[in-house]
Order: sequence, then structure tokens, then C-alpha cells
Amino acid sequence: MSSVTHRVLLTGASGFIGNHVLAELLSAGFSVRAVVRSQVKADKLLQTHLIAGRKLDFCVVADITAHNAFSRAFESQEPFDTVIHTASPFLYRDVTSNEDLLDPAVKGTMSILYGARDHPTVKRVILLSSIAAIIDYSEAAPTNGRMWTSKDWNPVTRDEANRAADYSTVYRASKTFSEKCAWKFMEEQKPHFDLVSLNPPMVYGPLLHSISDISQLNESNLRIWNLFLNASKDSKMPPNGVYWYVDVRDLALAHLRAVTKPEIKNRRVIIAAGSVTSQEIADILRSTIPELAERTPVGKPGEDIFPIDGYSVDTDPATDILGLEFRRKEQTFLQLARQLLEIAKRTENKSKE
Repeated sequence: MSSVTHRVLLTGASGFIGNHVLAELLSAGFSVRAVVRSQVKADKLLQTHLIAGRKLDFCVVADITAHNAFSRAFESQEPFDTVIHTASPFLYRDVTSNEDLLDPAVKGTMSILYGARDHPTVKRVILLSSIAAIIDYSEAAPTNGRMWTSKDWNPVTRDEANRAADYSTVYRASKTFSEKCAWKFMEEQKPHFDLVSLNPPMVYGPLLHSISDISQLNESNLRIWNLFLNASKDSKMPPNGVYWYVDVRDLALAHLRAVTKPEIKNRRVIIAAGSVTSQEIADILRSTIPELAERTPVGKPGEDIFPIDGYSVDTDPATDILGLEFRRKEQTFLQLARQLLEIAKRTENKSKE
């Protein structure tokens, strides 16, 4: 770990991932300006990070897609050397059209890059991208399996994204287009800073911020609630979906490490702990938390059935360069499940009052 104290501009700080990234940065002693969309979100962050003191300040940017959206955020007596951009739309319940996912992702990314370009003290921009920008999802069953690497790109086109009937396809496109625009910016503008993109698969794990109701969960954790904690033992086992995953706390640590590692510059890095099937998640939950006996699908215990010729991903840069050691899946899913059950109980008790 570098002994240098960094000054970091962090977007999306109030989100599921951004909150954990903020905690890592503050724990390392870095000075952070958190970009949030309202003063209410800033106040909640202060409650979550009470020990931050003068190491944490805020800038409210209501619309990250607006022209020069981050110009005021970059104004600081203590100049920034690092920018971490985690802000991106990914709440299907807030989406009314495909453009609601596509445009903000691209415009927000470009806005932060142009803002950094105008401030010569910035040495690195770290972009939270996704494995969705890497995998070609049209390859339903690639022959002989496949290892996806940082050299691969999701080949989705704008026309396909606009015509897509499901928001998951549009989300993948939004991550692809925004990251491609970032690398094109680097090639054409040749700015004074380098770029690092972190590309996680499904991100699970306990919340650091408080929510008042299960409905406020991020999409990945909401999937665990709906399919594994609020179902029944006789429910059909959910499909595996994207069966590669990472714990949000490990992903947050990856952001911290990316600040301090010179050798990671201008690279895409897949941040993934491993693979897990729906059956395995169900087995972990049912075998350890008694109250889930009637709520979690039974399926066929012990049968971890992966897709035929299932794919893998290249995690070597994450472990070799960033030095990550990933949490066991039991830690991720059990800690998350216990937290969600507690939130649900609090909500139920309040409704009875």
C-alpha cells in the first residue's frame, strides 16, 4: 500500500458499490469528495461514514449527463489526483425506455472524462465498467467452453440495443458503449491521465448503507431476495444467469488498489471471485439458516450443474497485479441473506406499529 495520501473524486458514492468504495478510500486515509445527486444522499453518507471527519466532503450534481456536469465538483483547494467513476443507471424499476439506460451511462462517463481533462493534477481515472462489456451474450453455448479476457468486447450495436425487448440487454449495451467511448476518448484526446476500467460480473454482498425497505435494494441483491429468500422450498430453481460473481467488498478493495498501482495503467481488469450456481446458493442458505427451510428452493441438493461448455474469465490481473484474495462464497451469501432477513423483519414490525 502506498504511503502517499491521495485526493479522490468519487461519483456514485451513495450507491451499493460506491458506498463500499468510499469506505475503503477513507480507511486508507485518503481525502475524498463524494459526488451525490442530492443533499439528502450526502446527509445519509455522513451518517454511514461518521469517522470520516475532514477527509470527506461533498458536491451535489443532480444531473451527471448535463453539459459540464462535473465542473464544480473539480473545484477544490486540495486538487484531485484520482477520479473514480461508479455512477451509472441500473435500476430497472426507474426505466421507462431503452434510452433511459443508454444515454446517461455514456454521457455521464464522457462528462467526467472531459472534466478530468481540464485539471492537470489528475493522474488516473478509474471507471467501473462491467463484464457485460466483455462477453458476447449471443454465444449461448460456445464450443469447448471459452475464457473471456480483457481483449474481448461485447459486439452489441446501438440498433440492437434500441430494439431490445428486455432491459438486461440494454444494460449490457450501456456498459459496452460507455466503456468504448472512454477508450476512444483516451486514444483521440491523449490526456495527461491514464485510464483503468474494472469489469466485474454479478456483484453481491451486504449493504453498507441503510435502506428502509427491501424494494430499495440494488438489482443483484434484489435477485437473491426474490428468488432465494422470499420464495418457497417447492419453487423452481432459478436459472444460473451470469454465474460468475464477486463480493462487493472485494470489488471495493480493487478500486482502492487501482489507485496506487502504476502497473495497472491503461488496462481493463476483470474482477471476479469465481462461479456459483443457483443450486449452490440455495444449498449454502438452506444448510446454515434454519428459517429458510420453507423459503428457499430445494432443487436437487449437491448437484452443481453448470452450463455445458460453460465459460470462464481471466482473473489473473486481479490477483497478480491488484493482489486480490477473494472471499469465500459462503461469506458473501450468508452475510447478505442474514442482513436482508433482518431488514425485512424491521419493515414488517414497523408496519404493525
